[in-house]
Amino acid sequence: MRHVCINIILYADDILLLSPSVEGLQQMLSVCETEINLLGLNLKYRKSVCMRVGPHHLVHCVNIKTINGNVLEWVKELRYLGVYLASSSNFKCNYAYAKKAFYRSFNAIFGRVGRLANEDVVLHLIKAKCLPVLLYGVDVCPVNVSDMRSLEFTVKRIKIKLFRTYDNGIINSCMSFFGLPTVSELVSQRKSRFQLKCNLLDNLLCNVCQSQ
Repeated sequence: MRHVCINIILYADDILLLSPSVEGLQQMLSVCETEINLLGLNLKYRKSVCMRVGPHHLVHCVNIKTINGNVLEWVKELRYLGVYLASSSNFKCNYAYAKKAFYRSFNAIFGRVGRLANEDVVLHLIKAKCLPVLLYGVDVCPVNVSDMRSLEFTVKRIKIKLFRTYDNGIINSCMSFFGLPTVSELVSQRKSRFQLKCNLLDNLLCNVCQSQ
Protein backbone atom coordinates (compact mmCIF):
# COMPACT_ATOMS: atom_id res chain seq x y z
CA MET A 1 0.00 0.00 0.00
CA ARG A 2 1.68 3.18 -1.29
CA HIS A 3 5.00 1.30 -1.45
CA VAL A 4 4.66 0.09 2.16
CA CYS A 5 4.66 -3.69 2.61
CA ILE A 6 1.83 -4.79 4.90
CA ASN A 7 1.63 -8.58 5.03
CA ILE A 8 0.42 -9.28 8.56
CA ILE A 9 -2.13 -7.61 10.80
CA LEU A 10 -2.33 -8.69 14.44
CA TYR A 11 -5.00 -8.05 17.04
CA ALA A 12 -4.73 -10.13 20.24
CA ASP A 13 -4.73 -13.75 18.99
CA ASP A 14 -6.34 -12.94 15.62
CA ILE A 15 -3.85 -13.00 12.75
CA LEU A 16 -4.58 -11.78 9.22
CA LEU A 17 -2.03 -12.67 6.52
CA LEU A 18 -1.99 -10.73 3.23
CA SER A 19 -0.11 -11.91 0.17
CA PRO A 20 -0.15 -11.05 -3.55
CA SER A 21 0.27 -14.73 -4.46
CA VAL A 22 -0.84 -18.16 -3.24
CA GLU A 23 2.77 -19.32 -3.00
CA GLY A 24 3.64 -16.32 -0.85
CA LEU A 25 0.67 -17.03 1.41
CA GLN A 26 1.81 -20.62 1.89
CA GLN A 27 5.31 -19.46 2.85
CA MET A 28 3.96 -16.89 5.30
CA LEU A 29 1.67 -19.44 6.92
CA SER A 30 4.58 -21.86 7.40
CA VAL A 31 6.74 -19.15 9.01
CA CYS A 32 3.92 -18.04 11.34
CA GLU A 33 3.01 -21.60 12.30
CA THR A 34 6.66 -22.39 13.11
CA GLU A 35 6.86 -19.37 15.42
CA ILE A 36 3.53 -20.27 17.03
CA ASN A 37 4.76 -23.78 17.73
CA LEU A 38 7.98 -22.42 19.28
CA LEU A 39 5.78 -20.51 21.73
CA GLY A 40 4.13 -23.78 22.74
CA LEU A 41 0.90 -22.93 20.94
CA ASN A 42 -0.98 -24.55 18.09
CA LEU A 43 -2.62 -23.10 15.01
CA LYS A 44 -6.38 -23.70 15.03
CA TYR A 45 -6.60 -24.77 11.42
CA ARG A 46 -10.30 -25.58 11.66
CA LYS A 47 -10.98 -21.89 12.34
CA SER A 48 -8.50 -20.67 9.71
CA VAL A 49 -9.59 -20.00 6.14
CA CYS A 50 -8.30 -18.43 2.93
CA MET A 51 -10.03 -15.91 0.70
CA ARG A 52 -9.06 -14.27 -2.56
CA VAL A 53 -9.74 -10.63 -3.43
CA GLY A 54 -9.03 -9.10 -6.84
CA PRO A 55 -9.85 -9.42 -10.52
CA HIS A 56 -9.16 -13.18 -10.42
CA HIS A 57 -11.08 -13.92 -7.23
CA LEU A 58 -13.17 -16.59 -9.01
CA VAL A 59 -10.13 -18.53 -10.20
CA HIS A 60 -9.56 -21.84 -8.40
CA CYS A 61 -6.53 -21.80 -6.09
CA VAL A 62 -4.32 -24.66 -4.92
CA ASN A 63 -4.75 -25.75 -1.33
CA ILE A 64 -2.92 -23.98 1.48
CA LYS A 65 -1.65 -26.51 4.01
CA THR A 66 -0.36 -26.39 7.56
CA ILE A 67 2.91 -28.01 8.60
CA ASN A 68 0.96 -31.14 9.60
CA GLY A 69 -0.70 -31.33 6.19
CA ASN A 70 -4.10 -29.99 7.23
CA VAL A 71 -5.84 -28.13 4.40
CA LEU A 72 -7.25 -24.62 4.89
CA GLU A 73 -10.56 -24.05 3.13
CA TRP A 74 -10.98 -21.38 0.44
CA VAL A 75 -14.14 -19.41 1.21
CA LYS A 76 -16.28 -16.69 -0.35
CA GLU A 77 -16.41 -14.70 2.85
CA LEU A 78 -14.76 -14.64 6.24
CA ARG A 79 -15.20 -12.94 9.58
CA TYR A 80 -12.38 -10.89 11.08
CA LEU A 81 -12.85 -8.91 14.29
CA GLY A 82 -16.62 -9.04 13.90
CA VAL A 83 -16.61 -7.75 10.31
CA TYR A 84 -17.55 -9.99 7.37
CA LEU A 85 -15.24 -9.59 4.37
CA ALA A 86 -16.37 -10.86 0.96
CA SER A 87 -14.41 -12.34 -1.91
CA SER A 88 -14.79 -9.85 -4.76
CA SER A 89 -12.90 -7.96 -7.44
CA ASN A 90 -12.40 -5.19 -4.86
CA PHE A 91 -12.18 -4.99 -1.08
CA LYS A 92 -15.79 -5.46 0.02
CA CYS A 93 -17.77 -6.12 3.18
CA ASN A 94 -20.97 -8.10 3.67
CA TYR A 95 -23.47 -6.21 5.84
CA ALA A 96 -26.19 -8.89 5.78
CA TYR A 97 -25.16 -10.22 9.19
CA ALA A 98 -25.16 -6.74 10.70
CA LYS A 99 -28.69 -6.17 9.40
CA LYS A 100 -29.89 -9.44 10.93
CA ALA A 101 -28.34 -8.51 14.27
CA PHE A 102 -29.95 -5.07 14.03
CA TYR A 103 -33.41 -6.57 13.51
CA ARG A 104 -32.87 -8.95 16.44
CA SER A 105 -31.88 -6.14 18.79
CA PHE A 106 -34.80 -3.98 17.63
CA ASN A 107 -37.35 -6.78 18.02
CA ALA A 108 -35.99 -7.57 21.49
CA ILE A 109 -36.52 -3.95 22.55
CA PHE A 110 -39.79 -3.40 20.73
CA GLY A 111 -41.18 -6.69 21.98
CA ARG A 112 -40.63 -5.61 25.59
CA VAL A 113 -41.50 -1.92 25.56
CA GLY A 114 -43.55 -1.86 22.36
CA ARG A 115 -46.50 0.44 22.82
CA LEU A 116 -45.89 0.84 26.55
CA ALA A 117 -43.27 3.55 26.03
CA ASN A 118 -43.55 6.65 23.87
CA GLU A 119 -41.70 7.04 20.60
CA ASP A 120 -39.02 9.24 22.15
CA VAL A 121 -37.96 6.49 24.57
CA VAL A 122 -38.03 3.80 21.90
CA LEU A 123 -35.95 5.92 19.51
CA HIS A 124 -33.42 6.61 22.26
CA LEU A 125 -33.05 2.87 22.82
CA ILE A 126 -32.70 2.30 19.08
CA LYS A 127 -29.94 4.92 18.83
CA ALA A 128 -28.15 3.54 21.88
CA LYS A 129 -28.56 -0.21 21.36
CA CYS A 130 -29.55 -0.99 17.76
CA LEU A 131 -27.78 1.44 15.43
CA PRO A 132 -24.31 0.64 16.84
CA VAL A 133 -24.95 -3.01 15.93
CA LEU A 134 -25.93 -2.10 12.37
CA LEU A 135 -23.08 0.36 11.84
CA TYR A 136 -20.31 -1.65 13.48
CA GLY A 137 -17.17 -1.41 11.35
CA VAL A 138 -18.42 1.16 8.83
CA ASP A 139 -15.81 3.56 10.24
CA VAL A 140 -13.12 1.70 8.29
CA CYS A 141 -15.02 -0.56 5.88
CA PRO A 142 -16.07 0.47 2.36
CA VAL A 143 -19.73 1.40 1.97
CA ASN A 144 -20.77 1.72 -1.67
CA VAL A 145 -24.03 3.17 -2.98
CA SER A 146 -25.78 -0.21 -2.94
CA ASP A 147 -24.69 -0.89 0.63
CA MET A 148 -25.88 2.53 1.74
CA ARG A 149 -29.31 2.04 0.18
CA SER A 150 -29.63 -1.34 1.84
CA LEU A 151 -28.69 0.05 5.25
CA GLU A 152 -31.09 2.98 4.80
CA PHE A 153 -33.92 0.59 3.89
CA THR A 154 -33.14 -1.56 6.92
CA VAL A 155 -33.67 1.40 9.25
CA LYS A 156 -36.69 2.56 7.25
CA ARG A 157 -38.48 -0.73 7.95
CA ILE A 158 -38.38 -0.18 11.69
CA LYS A 159 -39.51 3.42 11.21
CA ILE A 160 -42.55 2.13 9.34
CA LYS A 161 -43.30 -0.25 12.20
CA LEU A 162 -42.72 2.39 14.86
CA PHE A 163 -44.75 5.21 13.31
CA ARG A 164 -47.35 2.94 11.62
CA THR A 165 -47.08 4.61 8.24
CA TYR A 166 -45.48 4.07 4.82
CA ASP A 167 -45.54 7.79 4.01
CA ASN A 168 -41.94 8.98 3.55
CA GLY A 169 -42.91 12.57 4.28
CA ILE A 170 -44.39 11.69 7.65
CA ILE A 171 -41.45 9.41 8.52
CA ASN A 172 -38.90 12.09 7.61
CA SER A 173 -40.79 14.70 9.62
CA CYS A 174 -40.84 12.41 12.65
CA MET A 175 -37.11 11.70 12.30
CA SER A 176 -36.41 15.41 12.09
CA PHE A 177 -38.60 16.13 15.10
CA PHE A 178 -36.85 13.48 17.22
CA GLY A 179 -33.40 14.43 15.92
CA LEU A 180 -32.48 11.06 14.40
CA PRO A 181 -29.94 11.44 11.54
CA THR A 182 -30.11 9.38 8.37
CA VAL A 183 -27.86 6.34 7.99
CA SER A 184 -25.68 8.16 5.46
CA GLU A 185 -25.17 11.00 7.96
CA LEU A 186 -24.31 8.55 10.72
CA VAL A 187 -21.82 6.71 8.49
CA SER A 188 -20.21 10.01 7.50
CA GLN A 189 -19.92 11.05 11.16
CA ARG A 190 -18.33 7.75 12.17
CA LYS A 191 -15.81 7.89 9.32
CA SER A 192 -14.91 11.49 10.18
CA ARG A 193 -14.33 10.62 13.84
CA PHE A 194 -12.14 7.69 12.85
CA GLN A 195 -10.11 9.84 10.47
CA LEU A 196 -9.63 12.44 13.18
CA LYS A 197 -8.48 9.75 15.60
CA CYS A 198 -6.05 8.40 12.99
CA ASN A 199 -4.59 11.85 12.48
CA LEU A 200 -3.82 12.00 16.19
CA LEU A 201 -2.10 8.59 16.21
CA ASP A 202 1.45 7.91 15.12
CA ASN A 203 0.51 4.55 13.58
CA LEU A 204 1.96 3.27 10.30
CA LEU A 205 -1.10 1.27 9.24
CA CYS A 206 -3.50 4.12 10.01
CA ASN A 207 -1.32 6.61 8.15
CA VAL A 208 -1.07 4.38 5.09
CA CYS A 209 -4.82 3.68 5.02
CA GLN A 210 -5.57 7.37 5.46
CA SER A 211 -3.49 8.24 2.41
CA GLN A 212 -5.37 5.88 0.09
